[in-house]
Amino acid sequence: MGDTGGYSVGWLTLSLINAGLAQGKGRSGLNWFLASLLLGPFATFLIVVWDRPAPRR
Repeated sequence: MGDTGGYSVGWLTLSLINAGLAQGKGRSGLNWFLASLLLGPFATFLIVVWDRPAPRR
């Protein structure tokens, strides 16, 4: 059996980083944290590429 503990810690760390990136862009950190648990690096790509949401009035 392989050691998957390192991958799990890395995936969780990436999800936390993505939550911080999302909050910095004015998006929900919790939602992006959860999405990152499923999407991983693809979620990072989406956060970086998508523009900030338009401000609400």
